[in-house]
Formats: sequence, C-alpha cells, structure tokens
Amino acid sequence: MTPPYSVFTNGLTETCGGTFVSLPNELDMLGTVGPPLPNVDVCLESVPEMGYDALSSTQRGEVCVRGETLFSGYYKREDLTKEVMVGEWFHTAPNNFFPSGDIGEWQPNGSMKIIDRKKNIFKLSHGEYVAVENLENVYGNVPDIDSLWIYGNSFESFLVAVVNPNKQALERWAEANGVPGDFDSLCEILKAKEYILGELTRVAKEKQLKGFEFIRAVHLDPVPFDMDRDLITPTFKKKRPQLLKYYQSIIDNMYKSAK
Repeated sequence: MTPPYSVFTNGLTETCGGTFVSLPNELDMLGTVGPPLPNVDVCLESVPEMGYDALSSTQRGEVCVRGETLFSGYYKREDLTKEVMVGEWFHTAPNNFFPSGDIGEWQPNGSMKIIDRKKNIFKLSHGEYVAVENLENVYGNVPDIDSLWIYGNSFESFLVAVVNPNKQALERWAEANGVPGDFDSLCEILKAKEYILGELTRVAKEKQLKGFEFIRAVHLDPVPFDMDRDLITPTFKKKRPQLLKYYQSIIDNMYKSAK
C-alpha cells in the first residue's frame, strides 16, 4: 500500500484493537467499516425482535467476533463475561460496558456496514450518550400522557418524541383553556403540543435531567402504539426501528422546526 492511501481500523477494547479495516480512498468501502482483519472471524447473529435475519439474502444481525486477540474477560466480573462470551464468540451487545451493540450488514465486497444498534443507547452529535429507556421511564411520570417514544439523531444535539396523550387529560386541558375540537384535532393544535412539551420539561427539571436529555419537540399521536402498525411486540415492547420508519417524516419535520 502506497500514498495517498490511508487505513482506518475499527474495533473494541474487548477485541484488543482493530477488527475491521477500511480504505477511505476505496469508493465501495464508503459508509462501511471495511472487511475483517485476517486475525479474527466475524459472523452475524439474527435479532428477530428487530427484524434482522442473518440467514436472509441480505445478511443482517448482531456483530459477533472470535479470534486469538479477544480479551479473556472482565476483571473480577465473571457475570458480565458470561453475558458477552457465548462459546468462542464475543457478542457486542449484551453487556453494560459496550455502549450500544452493533447491528451489521454484509456488503457484496465483504465489507461490514453498521446499520443499527441493538441496545437502546445512542450518541448525540456532541458526544453524549442517551439511555433512552431510562428517559422514557422518567417522562412516563407525566400524568397527561399514556406513552411516548423518544428519538435522538446522532447528527443532532437534542431529543424529540412521539407522544400518546391521555384523552381525558387533554380534553380537560382544552375545556379549561377554551380550546375547541375533538381529541384527534386537539393533537394537531400547536397549543396542545406546547402544553404537553411543558409538562415533559417540568418533570425533566424535577428529576434534574441533563440539558441534552430534555425533549425539544413533540408530535402528538391520538392512536396508541399498536401491533396493527407493527410498532410494538405482543408483550408491548417498543419496536424502535419500526417506529422510526413509521414516523420518519414527522421526525424530520420536528428537527427542522425545533432548530
């Protein structure tokens, strides 16, 4: 390899350095972490709850690594070691040390493209990590909402949310403030959105959340998250990739309007 080429290596502390290598001057590697290094084996494991199948024609799943360069385990934490090591394979997602857990997609040229995160932790543009499930539990204390889904784009510095407001609570607010309309139309009114956002902000201040954990914009959906739209599982867990796909245009508009 001669100039002007350079090399980017991608890996984890647990893999003792590089696992993949990419060449920025190779156009077919753009947007990928490159192919695996020769000293490691890499495979994908299906994540059915997120709709990723490692055996489909387009192979997608959790990135798993094995090889001589892998660590021997976490110091005095055999419990965490057992979580991440299944046989010879190191799983990037289940542990509390690794911040997210990579979902990868094999490319035709043998490169790996990171397309998602398995754990519900993401990083905002300023580098702050957000544990979204914890935040949803905090904001769930607002009595005027039934449910909410919080989203943060890694290219943005703040959070937005889709909220299912409580019907009776929103109608009581509308009556007290002289705002006409049925429940569906109330969810479209700017004043109603500002009211719900104000309640979320109040709880955020009470719980002393950090500035980047405050929600900056909301969309009110009168229809609860449901299985008919493939937004939740039969056990009522949020299907985050599907939620993002369903509300993508709304998310984009919230980010534009909140700037």
